[in-house]
Formats: sequence, C-alpha cells, structure tokens
Amino acid sequence: MTILAIKETEAFFKVLDESSELLKDALSTSYLDAFIESGDNLIDGHVQVEDGRPDDKVVQQLQGLYDSVDRGQLNPETVRQGIQLSMLKAMREDDIQGNHQMTPDSIGMVMGYLVIRLVEKQNQLTILDPAVGTANLLTTIINQLKDATHEKVAAIGIDNDESLLSVADISTTLQHASVTLMHQDALGELQIPEADLVVSDLPIGYYPLDEKVTNFKTHAQSGHSFVHHLLLEQAMRYVKPGGYGVFLVPSQLFSTTESKGLLSWLQDAAYLQGLLALPKDLFTAQQSAKSIMLLQRHGKDVKQADKVMIGEFPSFKDQTAFSKFIAEMVDWELNDLLKR
Repeated sequence: MTILAIKETEAFFKVLDESSELLKDALSTSYLDAFIESGDNLIDGHVQVEDGRPDDKVVQQLQGLYDSVDRGQLNPETVRQGIQLSMLKAMREDDIQGNHQMTPDSIGMVMGYLVIRLVEKQNQLTILDPAVGTANLLTTIINQLKDATHEKVAAIGIDNDESLLSVADISTTLQHASVTLMHQDALGELQIPEADLVVSDLPIGYYPLDEKVTNFKTHAQSGHSFVHHLLLEQAMRYVKPGGYGVFLVPSQLFSTTESKGLLSWLQDAAYLQGLLALPKDLFTAQQSAKSIMLLQRHGKDVKQADKVMIGEFPSFKDQTAFSKFIAEMVDWELNDLLKR
C-alpha cells in the first residue's frame, strides 16, 4: 500500500470513527450500532434524527464530517480497509464473539491470489459467500479480481446476523460493488442461481437445528452437526458443475470423529484439489489453526488433479520463503490443476 493510500484510509477511518463516537454518546448505544447508523447517514447524505436525537449541535458536527468525504472519489480498498479498522474497534469495545470476527487481510489476499487463475478466462463472474459477515473477505477478493483481470464481478452474500449484514451493505454500497445480500439461514433452501465460484471463511461450531439438516450427508449421526461441514456441502450444491470453492477451514477438519461423513460426501460431490495450512504463527493455539481448502465440484471433463496441492505456508514474515511458496502454488495451478 502506498503512503497516499494509507493516508486516504486513515482519513476515511477518522470520519467513520469520530461520527460513530458522536452517535454512540448521543444515542446511548454500542459502537457497532453507532457505526451502522453513521454509515447509513453517509450513504444518504444527511443525518437521521429521531425523537430529537441526535441534537442540533451533534447533527452539525456529523454533517461536517460526512461533507468532508467525496464518495465519488473513494477507492474501494480505502473503503474496505477503513471499515475494517472500524470493525476491529467495534470488536474490542463491544466484545464481539469469535465467529463474527473478520478474515485478516493477509489471509484474504492469499485466497484472492489463489482464485485469480481459476476464473481469469471468464468475462463475467458470479461469486457466492454463504457466511458473508461484514463482506470483508468477499470484497477483498472482488477487488483483487477486478484489479487483476478487469472482470465483471457480481456476488451473493448470505448471513443470519442482521448487524453484520448491515455493515456488509454499507461496505458494498460505498465500494460500488455489485453484491446482493440476503438475511437468512444459509442452510435453508436458497432461491439463488448457481455461482461460478464460492468463497467463505466458514464459522466453526455446532448447528442447533438438527431436524433441518437430516437430508445433509455431512450431518452428525447423533447430536448436533458441525456447521462448517454442513456449509461446505451446501455451498458446493450452489456452484456450477466444475466450479470451485475456496474455503477457510480448521486445520483439524479431517481429524475429528465427524470427519467420516464429510469424507463420504466429498467422494460423491467434489474433488479436494488443494489443502494449504496457514502459518502456525498466525494463531495463538494449535487447535485454532486454519487452512485454505480448494474444492472443485464434479462435472463434465472435470477430474482429480494428478498432484493435489498439499502444503503449509511459511511465515508471512519470511518474505523469501513466502514468495517461493506462492510461486510454487501458481506453478501448480497452471501446470497441474488447469492443464487437464
């Protein structure tokens, strides 16, 4: 990121943060809810007043902040990173649970870089994220694809958390991204077209509604099922035959007692083309380590790559080793995965 881009991001975050703090005090609400109110104000171009709150003085302060932003000149990455900084503050102040935290930029960039060659021959692209959250990962990848291939990219994002979807709506609107957001349980029946690509940082944990997932091959034989298993199966249902899914998953995915059902589904539905463990130094505990998993849905003229890409990223701090690993990954994509 250039010095100018950093300054632009800092300036945009300053507007978001100061306006959110003003509204937090004026409305006696959480930082996250204040941010959502402020984002809506910024998009609408004026301050929403209800029951005399915020008062005239605060309205003037807020309007001055909003007027300092030239929305037409905002770079998508400036918006995304400014909102990311706001969400990091919200997570600290509001003690937001782990599954609601955003995908770190370093991981999102690697996932995006992996995706570029998978779809670069397509003029139009539809992406699905069934656990979109604030859309930070989704828009990271959209922006990378647009910069690298100039594709027309549209996306669908699904989440059952209304607050996170509100943040996603603000982010995608200000980035001028063509994203349709849906507030629903992604494990229900989805009225959406098949996507060219699925990307997602899957939430980890158990799905409580056992009766809703009895038709899933990945559901547990007894007790609650792992929601990340179910979402993998659901996501690959909604990608076109031969289409790819790129997921952030627990590194211990195939080491649990429930992995038998996951492996059985995988044999029938998709090829495991790659599994890349992220650097251990990104995670505070081994059990929280994650990997990037690349799946390809079964389809005509689609087969298992002769060499599955299995490996572990070196530390992102070791630039020489990291660059070498990325070069090996690209070589595998071009000469093994895509040359079939």
